[in-house]
Amino acid sequence: MKGEYYMTKESVEEYIKLAKEVNSLQLIEKLKTYLTPNSVLLEIGSGPGTDWKVLNTIYEAIGSDNSAEFLKHLTNENPTGEFLNLDVITLSTDKKFDGMYSNKVMHHLKNSELAKSIHRQHNVLKANGIICHSFWKGEGSEIFKGLFVNYHTKTSLKENFQEYFEILLLEEYKEFEEYDSILLIGKKK
Repeated sequence: MKGEYYMTKESVEEYIKLAKEVNSLQLIEKLKTYLTPNSVLLEIGSGPGTDWKVLNTIYEAIGSDNSAEFLKHLTNENPTGEFLNLDVITLSTDKKFDGMYSNKVMHHLKNSELAKSIHRQHNVLKANGIICHSFWKGEGSEIFKGLFVNYHTKTSLKENFQEYFEILLLEEYKEFEEYDSILLIGKKK
């Protein structure tokens, strides 16, 4: 996930303002159907911490980010929270999790990087671990604010994840426009 956008204090402050109105409760409600409360959950790419705060009321949520600026923000805002400096591709940790959650994070990965991340997610999840990830729906890719954005379809996500995960839910939903996003929930095989 190359690019400087999430790495500077100014861009992090800008992103926090932009993301203020985004409501991910519908995703978290779907996750609750598959992952029991108090499970140990890793949020990949916690960013401003909006989702982490909600997840942490339900689960033993551990946040993560690859941006030192976001990690600084997260620890300042949530001094009792646990936050790891993790790259979504390598997920370099010895910890094991019951579940994993990301909201519009893995769309920054090229297909080969996504494959590596999926394999690594499989490795750091406990038996029958649950994943819950959202993606922008579409085809192709683009550079947005200096960051790579890779769009996905239900078919492409199924193809990417089905080797390591049983797909429990794969559905389109609205974030800004009708059916602009896809939610995938899976269980470790």
